[in-house]
Amino acid sequence: MTSEQFISHVEATQKPLRRFLVALCCGDTQLADDIAQEACIKAYLSCNTLSDSRKFSAWIFRIAYNSFLDEKRSKRITVDYEEASDLKSADIADGAFRYQALYAALNNLPPKERTSVLLYYLQGYSIKEIAEIQSVSADAVKQHLSRGRNHLRDLLNSDTRDYGR
Repeated sequence: MTSEQFISHVEATQKPLRRFLVALCCGDTQLADDIAQEACIKAYLSCNTLSDSRKFSAWIFRIAYNSFLDEKRSKRITVDYEEASDLKSADIADGAFRYQALYAALNNLPPKERTSVLLYYLQGYSIKEIAEIQSVSADAVKQHLSRGRNHLRDLLNSDTRDYGR
């Protein structure tokens, strides 16, 4: 793959990849942009390993997903209560306030469930493609989707009940 072809593929997948990462990072656009940049660098450095350029989108999503997992593993942040309440108000940046309940619910899902839900519903990937991105079986993806939907429904319903009080 030439650098021009790589750039063309990245431009074609840039918006969906960023949307996926912003949702995966629960609205943290700076973290999502950092992960996207890291994923693009990793992809560029290993673009000669991609045998079928038609699968570029799934390939770079997999790299981004793995970069997200690496980021989560490397940063175990602990803060006290006062700092945490200050951080919550900072999450409203980029007009994401209207999605705050969704991001909070997504943040409570295990990473595999969150990723499966986002790739399936937000990006429109098939179960087979998601299985390839996550390196799991199609049955595992189906299970992640089922559990993720149930968890999201429960979390969002509990948020709705909490706001009604």
